[in-house]
Order: sequence, then structure tokens, then C-alpha cells
Amino acid sequence: MRKVSAISALVYMGLSTLAAGLFLAITLAGDYSWVARLGGSAWIFLLSNIVLMPVVIPAVKKRLGA
Repeated sequence: MRKVSAISALVYMGLSTLAAGLFLAITLAGDYSWVARLGGSAWIFLLSNIVLMPVVIPAVKKRLGA
């Protein structure tokens, strides 16, 4: 069980970080303040974690056969 949770956390944290980084990269082209860019990236990271957590954990559990 511990292996499933560690792998799941790695997957959804990685995907959330990727989404936040993509958001930051997209906003670099616009005329936004750094507070807006970093705040938006943090918001995207947080919401991605909330959405991906209940999706990724069962998928990893199923894939590992746990």
C-alpha cells in the first residue's frame, strides 16, 4: 500500500507541477505582473492536485494490482 501512495503522489505532483509550469510559460507572453503569474501558477498547481488525486490513485492501484 505504501508503494502505491508514493508512486501516486509522484505522478499527480509531477503532472500538477507540469501544468503550473505550462501556465507560467504561457503568461510570460502576456502583460501580467509577477504576482499574477506566480499566484495563478500556484492556483493551477493546487487545483490540479485536487482534481488529479482521486483520479491517479485508483489508476495506479489498478495498474500495480494492489
